[in-house]
Amino acid sequence: QVQLVESGGGLVQAGGSLRLSCAASGRTFYKYAVGWFRQAPGKEREFVGGISWTGGSTYYADSVKGRFTISRDNAKNTVYLQMNNLKPEDTAVYYCAADLDDYGPSSEYDYWGQGTQVTVSS
Repeated sequence: QVQLVESGGGLVQAGGSLRLSCAASGRTFYKYAVGWFRQAPGKEREFVGGISWTGGSTYYADSVKGRFTISRDNAKNTVYLQMNNLKPEDTAVYYCAADLDDYGPSSEYDYWGQGTQVTVSS
């Protein structure tokens, strides 16, 4: 069993940065790949990016490539989403999710966090 808790969201001006954390409970978290998703009001959930269980591979949606970076510290059971050069269209609730097999947009994630709000003002 893995429980995920996101944190680090908040209000930031366009062009600013935030770092989200996805803290996990469970001794086997290091075996899980992790994906980040976001959902804006009135819109469908969108894949942001993902990271392999080793941290050696990452994958990003085109909309955030070059601005967002995913990393992980398995010793701390935490995955991070560093968001730079934020835009108003990045405003959404951000979720992390864990999957044993893959970290892509179509993976069937086993566990989800409750989300953290990110608001980018223009």
